[in-house]
Amino acid sequence: MEKGYRNIGYIFLLFIPLTFLGFYKTYFVLSPEYEGTVDLYTHLHALVASIWITLLIAQPLLIRYRNFKLHRFFGKISYVVFFALILSFIPQMIKEYGKNLIPLNAGFDIVLLVLFYTLAIKHKNKVAVHMRYMIAIALIFLGPTLGRIIFILLGWEGLGSFHIPYVAVIGILLGLIIWDKKNNRTYKPYVVAVIAFAIYLIALYTINVNI
Repeated sequence: MEKGYRNIGYIFLLFIPLTFLGFYKTYFVLSPEYEGTVDLYTHLHALVASIWITLLIAQPLLIRYRNFKLHRFFGKISYVVFFALILSFIPQMIKEYGKNLIPLNAGFDIVLLVLFYTLAIKHKNKVAVHMRYMIAIALIFLGPTLGRIIFILLGWEGLGSFHIPYVAVIGILLGLIIWDKKNNRTYKPYVVAVIAFAIYLIALYTINVNI
């Protein structure tokens, strides 16, 4: 693993407290009864997403400590977990349609997940490229998590909860591009990610404004 990214697994550990904060009021605080507000499909989505995030944290740590065998084993497991993750979005999207809502976030998240994961697998033998697409996947989860913290926990209503998190994500990617370019490292995967997230943000903002 590149020296500058040796601690990326530890940075990914931030997803644990951020996820707790983002879903505290709508999920964790309701445990264990949930009072009919959380159905089986939501539990399944939470479980699969938790497993996926655990893999995102574990994989770079395994590389850091040179446990390549276990890294490859979890990589194969990720195919099944990823497929289950994509499927787990569908019931929530159907519920939103039933409430006459357009599941924009879930739909865009699926597109980005499939795009980045396909590219990561395509370049699995090019470690630097593969790693950067996996980082882009991690940033997909950062957007809605920050959005929930802004909208639900902090109570900031309006489009801010939609576009502020994705502006932050784009800012992180631009910072990574500058950092990698300055150090003569591969940065093109981040360019692809910036373009994809920018299209996501523009589409999300435009559609919400016109609804």
